[in-house]
Amino acid sequence: MSIPRVSHTYGIPSSWHTRRVTRRIHVIGIGAGDPDYVTAQAVAALNDTQVFFAMDKGDTKDDLVALRRLICERFIRGPGYRFYEMPDPPRARTVVDSPAYRQAVADWHAERARLWAAAITSELGPSGVGAFLAWGDPSLYDSTLRILDRVAEHVDIDYDVIPGITAIQALTARHRIPLNDIGEPVLITTGRQLREQGLVGSAVVMLDADCSFQDCPPGTRIWWGAYLGTPDELLFSGTVGEVGGRIAAARADARAEHGWIMDTYLLRSAD
Repeated sequence: MSIPRVSHTYGIPSSWHTRRVTRRIHVIGIGAGDPDYVTAQAVAALNDTQVFFAMDKGDTKDDLVALRRLICERFIRGPGYRFYEMPDPPRARTVVDSPAYRQAVADWHAERARLWAAAITSELGPSGVGAFLAWGDPSLYDSTLRILDRVAEHVDIDYDVIPGITAIQALTARHRIPLNDIGEPVLITTGRQLREQGLVGSAVVMLDADCSFQDCPPGTRIWWGAYLGTPDELLFSGTVGEVGGRIAAARADARAEHGWIMDTYLLRSAD
């Protein structure tokens, strides 16, 4: 598969207008939840799309699909598009980053790729245009691109990637802080890595269901956010000693209420 050069007209690669007839896929970053985060480039791609593919993750996450539909209703100027929902295959629950975990993720991606390939083949004509709407930015902590690479091994597709506002950008904007100290780096990591390696300087932690910040020294600064850009948004800031317990309790309550949670946080060591 050959990825189109980055030469865009209203967000759509110009090479697509002259290349061979093939199915085209947009991978569109739609921000962290607020429709105002959607970029002009994303709006152009939304209006270029005939079929939006979405994963059905059950009743507890129906609002994630609903938000995708809301974004389309707001920005697409005419009729003629539709949603196609696919059941999300189950993933075996294993210890994170163990060999069994990596195999479980690989198997899950393979099954998703099979479902996506079948859906793209059945729902798009040979020159049709489809899209996957990714929360935040599809290039950051998201499996969409890896799965599409597998799909492209079996289905004739070209795809482009349209960046969106990441949860990290939304978090720092909502807390009105810069991401890094002057001249200092920032690590993007996971809760498990934080627990195993500790904190040096500043780190953004994603995919942390265990509130690993509680293992940091009490004086560590934390800026935490969940459901960023949505009406259910939660924000806490302070030191781990001051607000760590409150964050853990609020996170548990919110997850119990909604059935899911998307959160991220920035840590800065006290040194």
